[in-house]
Amino acid sequence: MELLWTWLLNSVAVFLTAKLLKGVEIKNFWSAIWVAALLALVNTFIKPVLALISLPFIVLTLGLFVLVINALLLMLVDKLVDGFKIENFGWAVVFSIVLSLINTVLAYVF
Repeated sequence: MELLWTWLLNSVAVFLTAKLLKGVEIKNFWSAIWVAALLALVNTFIKPVLALISLPFIVLTLGLFVLVINALLLMLVDKLVDGFKIENFGWAVVFSIVLSLINTVLAYVF
């Protein structure tokens, strides 16, 4: 049950973040649900591999390279989900930061 609750909160966070940023478009809440699901899968299976491969860059940039990895993974999800569009890499970085902040607030409130 907790997994479904987390998925719903992440979907709300994706939807709110997309509505706040003009460089990100989302068609409807169903698209946000798919984006949240794919982000969970990508962050579970692909992100650890990328983080391991790019560990020297992460260390050299004091962790800031993780933002690049997050943006690239968001752009991957953008390509896979119809109804979700990120304008460019810069908006993907901003989206990942704002999404993290909104997720943190929602997790704290609920």
